[in-house]
Amino acid sequence: MRNRSLLLVSALAFAGLSIASAKSYDITIDQAAKAGSVQLAPGSYTLKVEGTNAIFIDENGKKISAPVKIENADKKHAVTAVETTKTNGGDQIKSIELGGSTETLEFGE
Repeated sequence: MRNRSLLLVSALAFAGLSIASAKSYDITIDQAAKAGSVQLAPGSYTLKVEGTNAIFIDENGKKISAPVKIENADKKHAVTAVETTKTNGGDQIKSIELGGSTETLEFGE
């Protein structure tokens, strides 16, 4: 009985660590920009990746979700970097390199 309890506690602790270790990234958008079809206002955001979605959380705690394609580079990115392009409709976020990881988030139009 004691072994089962210990195993259950260990499994729950491991699951909790997996959830708690979900990485987040801080980014700042200087001008209004679109991430895919989602409009982002200027400001600071916390970015999390959940499956194939980028979750932008603004300073007020509002969550904005945008679909992404995740690409892996050969080596880790040194910093988190946002690449934008100018379009007729304003700035469009093309990709975000996630600092400390090999992942790059690619946004569609």
